[in-house]
Amino acid sequence: MAVKNRLHRSELAVPGSNLRMLEKAPSSGADVVFLDLEDAVAPDDKEQARINVINALNNYDWSKCAVSVRINGLDTHYMYRDLVDVMEQAGDKLDTILIPKVGSAADVHLVATLMEQIEAAMGYQQVNIHVLIETAQGMYNVDEIAAACPQRMEAMVFGVADYAASIRARTTQIGGANANYQVLSGEPNDPNRQYFWGDPWHYAISRMVVACRANGLRPIDGPFGAIDDPDAFRAAAHAAAALGVEGKWAIHPSQIELANEIYTPSDAELTRATRILEMMEEAAREGKGAVTLDGRLIDAASIRQAEVVVAQHQQIANR
Repeated sequence: MAVKNRLHRSELAVPGSNLRMLEKAPSSGADVVFLDLEDAVAPDDKEQARINVINALNNYDWSKCAVSVRINGLDTHYMYRDLVDVMEQAGDKLDTILIPKVGSAADVHLVATLMEQIEAAMGYQQVNIHVLIETAQGMYNVDEIAAACPQRMEAMVFGVADYAASIRARTTQIGGANANYQVLSGEPNDPNRQYFWGDPWHYAISRMVVACRANGLRPIDGPFGAIDDPDAFRAAAHAAAALGVEGKWAIHPSQIELANEIYTPSDAELTRATRILEMMEEAAREGKGAVTLDGRLIDAASIRQAEVVVAQHQQIANR
């Protein structure tokens, strides 16, 4: 079975039609690179992009990162040739196939069946599946999608731009805050009333995270369009991380370092997690079920939280 616990702090999007970006991608510093045959490639360039991606997979050194290919949607005539050509000609170089606009478990089963047959015919090891949840239908069916193919499914990505279009959200931004999504405090005659902004994507991300964690998948946040606004990227990434997300797309190389930084446990988080484990070990020896650390109760649940932080730190250090 293919690796399913790899790092996903940063996932770099690379258009299959951009030869220069393809060449630089393996050494970009991203945990995952996905070579894009879908949205980033114009219709007239689809066939050449497919050739470019196959050449890049076969001729570049991908040992510094995981590598994926985003095929075209199942509702297009490009999809089957993307999957067959890429898998047959370079399936032994791939870690995952990224399926866009997944609407139901049937979409996953279709792709997984084709992949299984190609792997058997070519003698390849298993290639995993990433799915994009970026439509109202996909979010409605997110539980069945997450459970569709447990041996092969690895991660889910929240695709905010297409999702916003699908639900007819009143925004043209790719992720981030919306000035109209806010509440007004106080009473009508209160001179100190203030507006407080909210996160319009909180529910969608939380919903996907629950489906992922219930099925052993990695929840990843998708693109952030304002590549000239690192502070806003950080804010969006921190908010998603607080909800349980463990990585974010980088649609520009400048976003890779930001994502890696945010989704790496800080020194303070690691120190506290290590102290929790040490104190709970001592408590166990003394027959105690819970103790206090810095004035806060810690118990068995604290151990599980701390173990996640320490394990992630170790995984990053090993990389």
